Amino acid sequence: MTVRQTTLDNGMVVLTDDMPHLESASLGVWVRAGARSERKSEHGVSHLLEHMAFKGTSTRSAYEIAETIENVGGDLNAATSIEHTGYFARVLKDDVILAADILADILQNSVFEENELEREKRVIEQEIGAARDNPDDHVFDLFQAAAFPDQPIGRTILGTVDSVNEFTPEIIRKYMRRNYVGDHMTIAAAGHVDHDEIVRVAQERFSDLKPNGAPAPQRAEYRGGEERLVSDHEQAHIVLGFEGRAYNSDGFYAAQILASILGGGMSSRLFQEVREKRGLCYSVYSFHWAFADSGVFGVAAATGEEEVGALVPVVVDELRRATQTITDEEVVRVRNQIRAGLLMSLESPSARAGQLARQQILWGRPIPLQETVERIGRITAQRVKDIAEQIFSTSEISLAGIGPIAGLPDASSIGATLRR
Repeated sequence: MTVRQTTLDNGMVVLTDDMPHLESASLGVWVRAGARSERKSEHGVSHLLEHMAFKGTSTRSAYEIAETIENVGGDLNAATSIEHTGYFARVLKDDVILAADILADILQNSVFEENELEREKRVIEQEIGAARDNPDDHVFDLFQAAAFPDQPIGRTILGTVDSVNEFTPEIIRKYMRRNYVGDHMTIAAAGHVDHDEIVRVAQERFSDLKPNGAPAPQRAEYRGGEERLVSDHEQAHIVLGFEGRAYNSDGFYAAQILASILGGGMSSRLFQEVREKRGLCYSVYSFHWAFADSGVFGVAAATGEEEVGALVPVVVDELRRATQTITDEEVVRVRNQIRAGLLMSLESPSARAGQLARQQILWGRPIPLQETVERIGRITAQRVKDIAEQIFSTSEISLAGIGPIAGLPDASSIGATLRR
């Protein structure tokens, strides 16, 4: 596999990884703009734009967009995150240029027709309601708000019913003109693809995009705090977290390894101690989310009302133990897991295209597999213990809970127990 890269005059980057043995390909356009790019009055517009992009352009109706791609057996999709938005297609190798043409059309010629917009607002209202009804999702919205209060990075991706209902076609267009600019956009394709042909189409179809001008998002300021919602759900859903590391920081890989050791699988410490040995919950895991200038490290669990009081001390004890007892064997196991995951991703055109685009957005370049493996290989058990000490000893705690959480200690009590 050979990654090729071309930068167009307007700053747009084209990345391809040709897999000539395949009959299919995945191609997408990723934009370095997501929920944290929104102004306060735009809460949820990134996600609404993602929906509206498929609702008709000056040359194709919504039906024609769907029909054109489905006539060749392909499919279109999109996704919005905190820091970027992606629009992508899966097609057979002979239809890659068609997919590129459709994506160029929807990203530059969408009309945002009023009736379509009002219908899509109703759809998103249902999506917001479904997310609030799902405590697994909602507790993470509360956690993000606790970690980054009163900041774009701490707001929900979907927006609120009130904020979404305020959007007009012109608000969407202004947001798009500000953020969908050449040097904030990456075309990535993997599978049976021709780099030069994709570059040619990109030059033809995206040349009108201005090269720059998108403002930097508000700098993230991790603060920590609590968000609680008592409800009649059967289980208590809890997220306990700390400030993590930005993806360009020295501690990024060590924090990733720490998260896997603590709660990254059935052999992880939390799974074994909390679920297998004590039976305190069905679901428990840890995570490390990195952003451009900050991050969050956390533990998520769901348990019964009677087990809440017993669960938290066990989790806290495992966090404390991690600062002293991480072993070389555990680090090697996680290194192997990460390496295997990276290699497996190379076998999927969709996963590979997304990987290339995210690397370009996050690091400014595609990262060779061997470079990642070497960086991870330099992480020692002592380095992981050190990052655990830094995260758990110095960061303010963020705590979110939904359900029957009367027995959930407050953040200050948890912090006192952790650091005694």
